[in-house]
Amino acid sequence: MTSTINRNDAFLVEKCHAGDMSVGSEPDGDVIEPWGTNHDEQGIEVAVLVPCRNEAATVGKVVREFREAVAGATIYVYDNNSTDRTVEVALQAGAVVRHVATAGKGNVVRRMFSEIDATYYVIVDGDDTYDAHSAPTLLRRLHRQNLDMVVGRRVDAQTSGEAFPRGHRLGNRVLTGSVRSLFGAESTDMLSGYRAMSRRYVKSFPAACAGFETETEMTVHALDINLSVEEVPTPYRERPDESSSKLRTIPDGYRIVKLILLLCMDYRPLFFFGSLGMVAAVVAAALALHQSWWGWTATATEVSLCLLVSLALLGAGISLGSLRRSRQELKRMIYLSIAPQAPAMSSSPATIDLRSLEDVGFAVDAG
Repeated sequence: MTSTINRNDAFLVEKCHAGDMSVGSEPDGDVIEPWGTNHDEQGIEVAVLVPCRNEAATVGKVVREFREAVAGATIYVYDNNSTDRTVEVALQAGAVVRHVATAGKGNVVRRMFSEIDATYYVIVDGDDTYDAHSAPTLLRRLHRQNLDMVVGRRVDAQTSGEAFPRGHRLGNRVLTGSVRSLFGAESTDMLSGYRAMSRRYVKSFPAACAGFETETEMTVHALDINLSVEEVPTPYRERPDESSSKLRTIPDGYRIVKLILLLCMDYRPLFFFGSLGMVAAVVAAALALHQSWWGWTATATEVSLCLLVSLALLGAGISLGSLRRSRQELKRMIYLSIAPQAPAMSSSPATIDLRSLEDVGFAVDAG
């Protein structure tokens, strides 16, 4: 994964830190064109996916702004057991509304990815914290560079405690740092809910998580099979007063710690079980060298048992590492079995040197 900042991105960062959230212009003052206005963007089917639960205060604005920013896109709002007017407001704004009864964002994402067929996908939360005018930038980066996923990196997440609470910021940094250590990635915002994705990526995504861990699963899936991913800065603003966050700092913090351990066990089994085996071996050596601990004397049987546990953990790490490589190859094969989107062509007209055609024996009609 790479995190790139070009001239327009640097301008966007400057505007975000200046507090101007109405990002709709480029450095030269020109308004950013909606997706679908350029020749190479026409005829490409885009689906905007909005998972929602009790977002009646914001979902209408989200739908309307994305209809303006992504011309011709179909906006899908997936309602997850809302008890307010979320469905009614989304329908009035022009969205296609579908329902998922099983609670949890991961369950909603699994249903969305399996049901919707498009060339490109944009997924965004329905709480109006992300900027719709950034969608054309994400989509154009995805399209013109032939990427698998572009992540909207939340700029204000590093500067505004109101928009992004301190506990959530800490959890994001801890999780992002852990994934960097495991995969050597350059990701800076693992928990961003704003992403543009290719069909190839969406249809190969396993969607095993049930809750808010799904964003981490999205990034890990791309890193695991070496897909092309980039991050671009995007404004992140505070929720309106009428909207409340579904995140809970303490319970979700526990889930993040649990997820880090599971990621290490699933994706680096030799390191995980090898480390536990090393601990057991150190305990065995300590018992053998120091026969008496607080009046308790270790027997040869207990030392041997620790050594056997150490060897068993090491063997489990080696075996599971082999299985992981097989699973990784299978995931890559599934990804390759999906037809890719044709790369974007240059918008400038092609020119042919007639003299070069004559040189190789083609007859050129001067008329």
